[in-house]
Amino acid sequence: MIRLVLRRMLGAIPLLLGVASLVFIGLSLAPGDAATMYVPLRASPEIVDQVRRSFGLDDPILIRYGKWLLAFLQGDFGYSLSQQMWVRDRILVALPNTLILASSALLLSFVFGILVGVLQAVRQNTLVDGFLSGITLFFYSIPSFWLALMLILVFSVGAGPLWGWPFSFPSSGMADPGADLMGGWEQLKDRIHHLALPVVTLSLILTGGIARYVRTSMLDVIRQDYIRTARAKGLPESQVILKHGVRNGLIPVVTLFGVYFPFLLSGTVLIEYVFAWPGIGQLMVESIHARDFPVVLAVTFLFGSMVILGNLVADILYGVVDPRIRHGHG
Repeated sequence: MIRLVLRRMLGAIPLLLGVASLVFIGLSLAPGDAATMYVPLRASPEIVDQVRRSFGLDDPILIRYGKWLLAFLQGDFGYSLSQQMWVRDRILVALPNTLILASSALLLSFVFGILVGVLQAVRQNTLVDGFLSGITLFFYSIPSFWLALMLILVFSVGAGPLWGWPFSFPSSGMADPGADLMGGWEQLKDRIHHLALPVVTLSLILTGGIARYVRTSMLDVIRQDYIRTARAKGLPESQVILKHGVRNGLIPVVTLFGVYFPFLLSGTVLIEYVFAWPGIGQLMVESIHARDFPVVLAVTFLFGSMVILGNLVADILYGVVDPRIRHGHG
């Protein structure tokens, strides 16, 4: 197991540097001039040249890449031109908001995914199974931003005017303007109120994949000899399913946590932008629009690190829950 961790960590270093380098080169070769983003609209060419020189944007691409790589290897992600603060500090402000959103959506999607998957396995090849398969496949297939816009239309913007509902959910932000003046309980309710739509959006998309995985795992367990033995002993079907089927069928599902969490972090980019959630995703989109290269590179490196770390955690969890796996000799 230790050799697996060390091998994966050593292999991740050139992979992450390669991804970050490709992003750096791609951004540098993109059309447009980043210096024009930080001067007045009618600024003279002399002012634009001065800004370009002050930020080192007039250096050849190889020199800029060398300076960036040297600082990057020293843990210096640079200075955000659009945010006017160090990139590390800006990420530390946005990252907790993304973690709150991603962890909430992950927890909700696993709860519903397990429930739906178990129900489908128990009701295999029935109308219930077919109906749930269609629903989960629908949410799994549709674009996340379209689903987010539809939820905003139904449960936020049109909740009162169109449908006449006595309630609605906020369509943007993570807190009301006066949230700082509220008490602790009121702040918590306000945060949950703002979390509702983005969390439901992400959860509906993830639930389909989790449910299909759980269904397959449960069907494999239900066909085992010990399940038939338990039924032959006269145990109630509910006890057979819950005590023997679900307990063993959910063991492989543990590994999905390591895979889905980094995927969810990168998948929040569009959702955060649609709901104006002040997290890493919205920071990424805003930085791309502002051509704020240091922030884009740092966030790309963060997402890549999370994906590699998630896959490593999934492998470790799989080795823990399934003793037959011997990573150390793989």
